[in-house]
Amino acid sequence: MEETMENIKAVIFDLDNTILDRLNTFRNFAASFVNTYFSHHELNENFINRIIELDQDGYKDKNELFSELLDELPWIEKPGITELLDYYGVHYVRNALLMEQARDVVQFIRKKYKTGLITNGKTAIQYGKIDQLGIRDDFDLVIVSEEAGIKKPNPKIFQMALEKLELKPEQCVYIGDHPVKDIEGAAKVGMETIWIKMNQEWKDEVTVKPRHTIIQLRELYELL
Repeated sequence: MEETMENIKAVIFDLDNTILDRLNTFRNFAASFVNTYFSHHELNENFINRIIELDQDGYKDKNELFSELLDELPWIEKPGITELLDYYGVHYVRNALLMEQARDVVQFIRKKYKTGLITNGKTAIQYGKIDQLGIRDDFDLVIVSEEAGIKKPNPKIFQMALEKLELKPEQCVYIGDHPVKDIEGAAKVGMETIWIKMNQEWKDEVTVKPRHTIIQLRELYELL
């Protein structure tokens, strides 16, 4: 990226597993869920780990997830799925945690570049997490897939960001954790990319390559 850095005008981030510590956010939610519905049970930690496993790092549809939990867990009295989805909507948001140094890094970047956020997910949940973290004003634009009517890796959601920022693709760097939804999606519209290696393994079928791979956000101090 060094040879093109002088052209970069904006840095755009994914939310979950990039700015938001999704792993610990969901673990805390799962612990809250188990404590609420299974405080009587001695296998609490097993239940927490099973919920995390079934959730598939957030890629499992929540109606499907809670249907599975209703079938699998030893309820004394089964609640309705609507109750569980409502519980999720409130308590998952309340447990939102930032990645280490995330806000410091973003505010450092804002001194030099425009900043953006593009995230797949439900509007109420994603904005709820953003507001719980207190970071909405740290970004020049926020695009949530449900609100936008289109989701990553569709190039149109990245083009939407370019139009709002009034920039060309080569003037933007996109940072995210998912090889296809984030890195391939952004690269296909011509953006530079940085892959933050979290829970998603690189897929052999992804033909594009990120300019950099990082493990922690603080590495961006040297790259940007």
